[in-house]
Amino acid sequence: MFEKIKRRSLRKQIDHNLDVRDISRINAEMKTLGFLVDEGMIQELEVFDTFALDYKLQPKDVKVFSFQEVKKKLPSMRQNQVNNKDFTWKGEIQNQNAVEFLDREFDVLVGYYKGKHEFLDLMISRSNAAFKVGFTGGDERLFDLIISLDPLNISAFKNELKKYLQVLGKLT
Repeated sequence: MFEKIKRRSLRKQIDHNLDVRDISRINAEMKTLGFLVDEGMIQELEVFDTFALDYKLQPKDVKVFSFQEVKKKLPSMRQNQVNNKDFTWKGEIQNQNAVEFLDREFDVLVGYYKGKHEFLDLMISRSNAAFKVGFTGGDERLFDLIISLDPLNISAFKNELKKYLQVLGKLT
């Protein structure tokens, strides 16, 4: 029962975040890039570090944050990770690293997950990113650009995203 209340609260919080979103910087050139990744889909997060070289960004300007459905018993060195226990039943995030990531004003934020995902959708809606990219099947209200590719094909996604960002004037 609490899980149902929690998910309803997450949806309400997403709607609220969409209502108060600031889109004034949506056309800004890309200097920072962030990824919100579902670890259930991709475990090797180091692959996202290659985006810095391909997009002519500094490695410090590309940040990756991951979501793991249930926290593993084994200790992890990853600090940029959140799980479903980090969300209150009111839809608030109780992970300080996640809050800092979402408060950062990324020029482009990629929601790297398939379909609708209440926890990651909330994080995307809560983010201060200027331009948000997602995949087909997700909540279309959250994203400014939706790419119709298999998220498991990272190299194809990297090339496709680069094309769109060049067309939109975000990459030179």
